[in-house]
Amino acid sequence: MSDREDLSELVRDLRGHLSWLADNGVRELPAPPRPSAASVQAANAPASSSTRSGSLRDAVRSAVGSPSPTRAVAPPPAQAPVAVPRPAANVIPFAPRSNIVAPAQPPPASAPATPAIRRSLEEIRAEIGACQRCKLGKTRTNLVFGVGNPKAELVFVGEGPGADEDAQGIPFVGKAGQLLTKMIEAMGFSRDDVYICNVVKCRPPGNRNPEPDEIEACEPFLKAQLASLSPKVIVALGKFAAQTLLRDTTAITRLRGNWREYCGIRLMPTFHPAYLLRSPAEKAKAWEDLKLVMKVFGKEPPAKKQ
Repeated sequence: MSDREDLSELVRDLRGHLSWLADNGVRELPAPPRPSAASVQAANAPASSSTRSGSLRDAVRSAVGSPSPTRAVAPPPAQAPVAVPRPAANVIPFAPRSNIVAPAQPPPASAPATPAIRRSLEEIRAEIGACQRCKLGKTRTNLVFGVGNPKAELVFVGEGPGADEDAQGIPFVGKAGQLLTKMIEAMGFSRDDVYICNVVKCRPPGNRNPEPDEIEACEPFLKAQLASLSPKVIVALGKFAAQTLLRDTTAITRLRGNWREYCGIRLMPTFHPAYLLRSPAEKAKAWEDLKLVMKVFGKEPPAKKQ
């Protein structure tokens, strides 16, 4: 047999062996055995062509193994199908967790806000001390905290102290203050019945408007005063008082005469008495605003003199 025929036969044997391995579920070829010293010596010895062909064929067959029944790998036994019980008509079949859509739940109710600790007016004044929290502290004569009934149901909030207030340490004692006193008495109250304070507690130089940083420094104390008083009605005198309490930059000419609310307290914006001194024609509008406040307290305007 020629070498070509011998190799062809060897290829056929190899193909047949690989086919047999595939049919029997064998994925990997077994590792060939390590040749012995005698076989290595025999392989190195000279031989005839037929002997070489036979030796080559025998070596390959020895390496890959023959399709012997003793080398067959049995396929794994087939598992019997597991019977799945059919669910009852009124039972909802189980669904994988990933397919379960949880019903929408309403968000948990937020905890009620903790009410602010009410401090007495004396405690608030003591906290302010000799205030230097803004630049007004360097130019004032007296800090003007507030005056009136600590249990007042009606509170008037102005803008800031003027020269007379700075000198005496009492709010609304100058010409604008005298007009405010007349307005309060016309409503059926006295100054001792109500409480009067300002947004800023120190006089701005030259009676200029208070600046934002000055309002910001004083605002916590104003809020603390109003929380301590807890009045029924607040009258905001002028744009700075109204805009600070309402957080609204709307002009006072549009705010006035309309009920608003500050922390659950009814608030009536109206003109500042200093403005009414400069614009007497606007006093009638301010009086209409104050009459709305009087209705809350069950008071009637005084009868006109004959």
